[in-house]
Amino acid sequence: MMGIGEHNVNPESPLSAQSATAAFDLSTPGVRRRTSKNQWKWWSGLIVLTISGYWAATRIFATPAPTAATASAQADRGVPVSVAKTTLGSLNIYLSGLGSVNAFYTVTLKTRVEGELVKVAFKEGQNVKAGQLLAEIDPRPYRVQLEQAEGQLEKDRAALADAQITLARYEKLYADSVIARQDLDNQRASMIEDRGAVMADEGAVASARLNLDYCEITAPITGRIGLRLVDPGNMVYPTDTQGLAVITQLQPIAVLFSLPEDNLPQIERAMRRGGPLTVEAWDRSFTDKLATGTLLTTNNEIDQSTGTVKLKAVFANPDNLLFPNQFVNVKLLVGTLTNAVLAPVAALQKSPQGSFVYLVRPDNTVATQPVKVAASEGEVSAIASGLKPGDSVVVEGVDKLREGVKVRPRVLRSAAQDSIAQ
Repeated sequence: MMGIGEHNVNPESPLSAQSATAAFDLSTPGVRRRTSKNQWKWWSGLIVLTISGYWAATRIFATPAPTAATASAQADRGVPVSVAKTTLGSLNIYLSGLGSVNAFYTVTLKTRVEGELVKVAFKEGQNVKAGQLLAEIDPRPYRVQLEQAEGQLEKDRAALADAQITLARYEKLYADSVIARQDLDNQRASMIEDRGAVMADEGAVASARLNLDYCEITAPITGRIGLRLVDPGNMVYPTDTQGLAVITQLQPIAVLFSLPEDNLPQIERAMRRGGPLTVEAWDRSFTDKLATGTLLTTNNEIDQSTGTVKLKAVFANPDNLLFPNQFVNVKLLVGTLTNAVLAPVAALQKSPQGSFVYLVRPDNTVATQPVKVAASEGEVSAIASGLKPGDSVVVEGVDKLREGVKVRPRVLRSAAQDSIAQ
């Protein structure tokens, strides 16, 4: 018998299974939805990890590891390097220092007389020649002074002529014993006084003419004139400190530079060999040579505060590339090494034992060759011992080299090699 509320359910019946599922869903609402969502996240993450791992594996194992045969083939080909051949030539030895350009002559134009500036006969920045008219002061007051001085001179000359005639008459009368000796002496003194007055008048006339000449201001030197400092119409005076303009000589021009005192014996020996030493002026970056000149002299003392000695060089400066107060780099030629083995500086390597190069043998293997450097200038070194002309030295790719390594050389033709060839 079945009790009230009981149901006879057949488990094998489809209806019974549906009823059981429905009963479960009704008893735990939302459980099935959360379970499906979590399972979807889990499966999505697993798929992403699987794809990422596959991509990484293909990247890692795509390139096969080099085999022993491959490594042997690369070794047989040799390490690629760039080489240069040493040559036999000459190398100039320079001493370098910092210098400044100085004009040989700098003149500030000033007036020697006071008056109104009525004329300016130059353009600012113009090249002027010695004796060229540059400015003019009002000359009229000085013409009047000249006329007054000339008038006074004529008057005193007449008085002197009368005194000389009277003196001659007195001398004759004194010889005839007509007048006393005192009268003759007084007349002689009067004549000397008149002669002194004439000499003073001549000086006044010369001074007036000089002042009249000073009304025209001319260039005392040849050079370039600067900016005008006074405009026409202004009164100018000899006591003015500013002046009218400044003239600077540019051709020739000087360069003052300093070198360490340790280089002084080398410089003196080079100067005693005869002939002026060549000096080159370069720009600040040592890329453009501005001018070539000669060493004029060295200073007579060493600056103890800096341990340097000052030198002065002269340049013709035909292109006006050197300008007063300009800073330049200076190279002083103190000697030349002739018949020297020249090699690029890039080929030199350093070790605790000294300098060496990687020398390429005929079988394209390298050897570490110790060398002794005589001097270096720019990108070129003179080798005193260790190399001979025609040797091939490695200049690029030395980081992978050691004694006996085979190389694959490539001849390098660079600016340094060109300078060696010269």
